[in-house]
Amino acid sequence: MKMSSKMERCGLSPMRKFNPLANEALSRGIKIYHMNIGQPDVETPAPFYQALRDFADPVVSYAPAPGVPVLLDAVRDYYRGIGVELERSDILPTNGGSEALQMVFATILDDGDEVVIPEPFYPNYHTSVTLAGAKIRPVPTFVEEGYFYADRERVEACINEHTRALFVTNPGNPTGAVLTPEQLRLMLDIAKEHDLFPICDEVYREFVYAGEPLLSGLQFEGYEDNVVVIDSVSKRFSACGARVGVVISKNKAFMAQVMKWVQCRLASPTVEQIASAALYHMDPSYFDAVRDEYRLRRDTCVRKLAEIPGCVCSTPKGAFYVMCALPIDDADKFQTWMLREFDDNGETMMFAPGEPFYGTPGRGRNEIRLAYTINAPDIERAIDILKAAVEAYNKR
Repeated sequence: MKMSSKMERCGLSPMRKFNPLANEALSRGIKIYHMNIGQPDVETPAPFYQALRDFADPVVSYAPAPGVPVLLDAVRDYYRGIGVELERSDILPTNGGSEALQMVFATILDDGDEVVIPEPFYPNYHTSVTLAGAKIRPVPTFVEEGYFYADRERVEACINEHTRALFVTNPGNPTGAVLTPEQLRLMLDIAKEHDLFPICDEVYREFVYAGEPLLSGLQFEGYEDNVVVIDSVSKRFSACGARVGVVISKNKAFMAQVMKWVQCRLASPTVEQIASAALYHMDPSYFDAVRDEYRLRRDTCVRKLAEIPGCVCSTPKGAFYVMCALPIDDADKFQTWMLREFDDNGETMMFAPGEPFYGTPGRGRNEIRLAYTINAPDIERAIDILKAAVEAYNKR
């Protein structure tokens, strides 16, 4: 039977595709250190669980399609705290940031359209863009430059008559790159001048490590008809399983079209929306401790990677990932080998192979993305295993 050609152009998630091999390794008694997926081990704040316990409606009914008012108001309060005034109608809750991506791309893209995205990028962007009938036009970046891309000439070289959006992930996944206010304004300027949507994925906004102020595309005046923001409680509040995100835009025509998807999928989870509202009211001091912990993990990760001969990486400025090149031929084959054939005293580790993070064919084959979402001692052990594996792999 014929399958969708769009779906056939998509790949499995490099973060999750090795789960069957991992399960086989576990069945053989192998311990696995997971640095392949951005699942924080930081405790979800207690107010989330208290809100769940306090929910006492006799029926768990559909939430309103535009969102539960208590969540909408909590999101408004949060953004007011960084100088952005929103109306309830500017916010649409989603089933995590992933559905927000799907909604946005389905709303603005037709077959043959293009989205300009700096590479390496989060692989699920490719899936969502492809299913909308469009394709990614990658802006090349390089580890030696700290994955810098906020350059007018470099970005505009990727814009053509098919371009509909300029995508910015700030801080970046998988690179940890962080834009300055001037660089973000430049990206907004380029988008506005070319009549494009600047789509700002800001789910890691609080995770910056040099004392930078919180930065959102919504904070810049004069771009209200263009800016679309994707946000989520998953990473910021270590609540990935809640599956609550939001699409935010002051463009009324855009939001009216997104509403068609919103009503088609009926509603986001009622109880999780209510519980997530409590997260948006967390005191800002909560993030100080979380940032300190991730900074320690980042520094541990970069220090240990420097002990691997031939490894190339730059120090991430934000988020909780590091992209690095290893002295191997193929990271996908290397990960398969590590799970099937390698262990170090009964232990191995997982990463995300780098090639699916690129839109340029052939790039990223010897690269990996590591998520430093496990504790620092486990990071040390995991990268010691990685170092031993690289040496053994190349000696085969």
